[in-house]
Amino acid sequence: MRLGISGHRGMPEASERLVRAALSAIVDEYPADDLVGVSCIADGPDTWFAQAVLDRGGRIEVVIPAEKYRAGLPAEHHAIYDGLLRRAAEVHSTGLAESSSEAHQAGSEILVGVSDLLIAVWDGLPARGYGGTADVVAYARRTGVPVRVVWPDGATRD
Repeated sequence: MRLGISGHRGMPEASERLVRAALSAIVDEYPADDLVGVSCIADGPDTWFAQAVLDRGGRIEVVIPAEKYRAGLPAEHHAIYDGLLRRAAEVHSTGLAESSSEAHQAGSEILVGVSDLLIAVWDGLPARGYGGTADVVAYARRTGVPVRVVWPDGATRD
C-alpha cells in the first residue's frame, strides 16, 4: 500500500501530539512489508508520517518539489530532512529549480500520482496559498485517488 501525505505545517505542540498519534494509528493498520509512505518530508506532518512509516518497518519514497526546496525549509529541519532523504527507497523530482507554490503543487501532484491513498492532515479550510493542503486534496479527488482526512478533535494550526 502506497500512502501519500500532505498536511499543514506550523501546528502548536499540543496539535503535533494529536496528529502524530493519529498518523501512527493509521500506519499501524498496514503490514510493514507492504507499506510505502510517500512524502515531501517538509517539517510537520510530512516528516512525522515518514518517521512513523519507517518506525513501523515500512519504506519511504521522497518527492522533491524543486532543487532549492530544502533551502526554503527551516534551518533546524535540515538535518532531519537529510536523514530521511538518505533513507528513501526512491526519490521523485519535478525537475524545477525554484521552490515556489507552483513547484510545491507539482511535487504534490507527483506524490498523489504514485499513491494509492492520500492522507491529508487538513482542517477542511481553503488553502492559504496555491499548493496548500486543500489544493492537494482537491487534486487527489479530481484524479480519483482516495483521501483520508486526519484532523483530531482539539487540533489547531497557527
